[in-house]
Amino acid sequence: MLYENIRHLVDYGIRTGLTPECERIYTTNLLLDLFHEDNYEEPEAVAYGSPDLETVLANLLNIAVERGIIEDNVVYRDLFDTKLMNCLLPRPAQVQATFWEKYAISPEKATDYYYKFSQDSDYIRRYRVAKDLKWKVDSPYGEIDITINLSKPEKDPKAIAAARNAAASSYPKCQLCMENEGYAGRVNHPARENHRIIPITINQSNWGFQYSPYVYYNEHCIVFNGEHVPMKIDRAAFIKLFDFIKLFPHYFLGSNADLPIVGGSILSHDHFQGGHYTFAMAKAKIELPVTIPGYEDVEAGIVKWPLSVLRIRSKDTSRLIDLAEHVLNCWRSYTDEDAFIYAETNGEPHNTITPIARKNGDTYELDLTLRNNITTDEHPLGVYHPHAQYHHIKKENIGLIEVMGLAVLPSRLKEELELLADYIVNGKDIRSNKKIEKHADWVEEFLPTYDNITEENIMEILQKEVGNVFTHVLEDAGVYKCTEQGRADFLKFIHTL
Repeated sequence: MLYENIRHLVDYGIRTGLTPECERIYTTNLLLDLFHEDNYEEPEAVAYGSPDLETVLANLLNIAVERGIIEDNVVYRDLFDTKLMNCLLPRPAQVQATFWEKYAISPEKATDYYYKFSQDSDYIRRYRVAKDLKWKVDSPYGEIDITINLSKPEKDPKAIAAARNAAASSYPKCQLCMENEGYAGRVNHPARENHRIIPITINQSNWGFQYSPYVYYNEHCIVFNGEHVPMKIDRAAFIKLFDFIKLFPHYFLGSNADLPIVGGSILSHDHFQGGHYTFAMAKAKIELPVTIPGYEDVEAGIVKWPLSVLRIRSKDTSRLIDLAEHVLNCWRSYTDEDAFIYAETNGEPHNTITPIARKNGDTYELDLTLRNNITTDEHPLGVYHPHAQYHHIKKENIGLIEVMGLAVLPSRLKEELELLADYIVNGKDIRSNKKIEKHADWVEEFLPTYDNITEENIMEILQKEVGNVFTHVLEDAGVYKCTEQGRADFLKFIHTL
């Protein structure tokens, strides 16, 4: 069993181009060593082909458990299968050399190679990502993307306890540090032995380019500072965005805001996220063109989008960078009490920007999303944050990905929507089930708008209504609402520029 699965794994490496045929014996020996195995008999090649990677790895992990090499839970299995995959892989310098060879042909060739490599290496676990639920919903602002994230495995209680009791370590400082490349991992930090980073230079400094292991959208990449320094939206951030876009003009790149509540989950390490995907926000048109004094040569306007977005466009990135810095500085200090916009309270700053850069034809674009993280007694998690009535669907921060029009929803919703479908179709009392009682008011609100609800269409209805909730969540996050008064208040700010 061991020999057959080692053979299958090595065959996989050769078939995908991770491992050259001339390294078959070397790779086999590396794998044998991980199983403390001194002997090997080459199995006969299987005429009908090898099982898929997930099956081969599962078989090898089961053997590791049986031999007492690892404990049988997802954390230790993930740590060990990453070691297995690393046996198949080229060294970082080889990956980098291949990347830049392909880049010399075209940036797309380079990213195509690297994205496939990141999946073949199992750094991006295709078989887990495939479990994510994804659908699209029409909204007044365009087609919104929805995903229920199922690719992050749930830790069992033993693994959680082990992580809690693990010795404190500050290496790597976080999951976005360069030091993750090749790191074996531990119970409270993922293994990255099968990870390869592409070093790039932006704003004359060292940065890393990699893909997200959870790929919420096509070629979801992360661009991160070579130093462990905090997120900061400033002129340098705009320069970095466009330096990257010039390197990879087929990608967009954006940044989370640099304040809590309106920022992302990692504010401690400066990074951007991008990829090869066109979100609804990018498709949204300028609804209200504006002219900014001193920047008459730059096309600008308010975008038809639930969040408050000023889009600026030019073939000259230096003009966009200058204008973006001007808008940012004005917004940081801007207060309009009538519109409930406060630059700061008790010395705590509230205003910042979520920027997204892209190239559209021969013109560069920068979307400047105005953000504010003020809280009140009525909205303790944030005034411009999902309001309490929508927390049954989305309670988490509205970060960069959500700003662009993709809802990343918690895994609990898969089971909850399935339960809701059953309860609605069969006329059961939703409030009688603790798992779904939080959805009862929502269901009672939308149910009367449908004449015919069946077992065949209930899930489609629920998905549509989830999309409607997310649209409202985005509207909550807009500092200026898409109303006549909201547009007037937005223009009031623009007139200060």
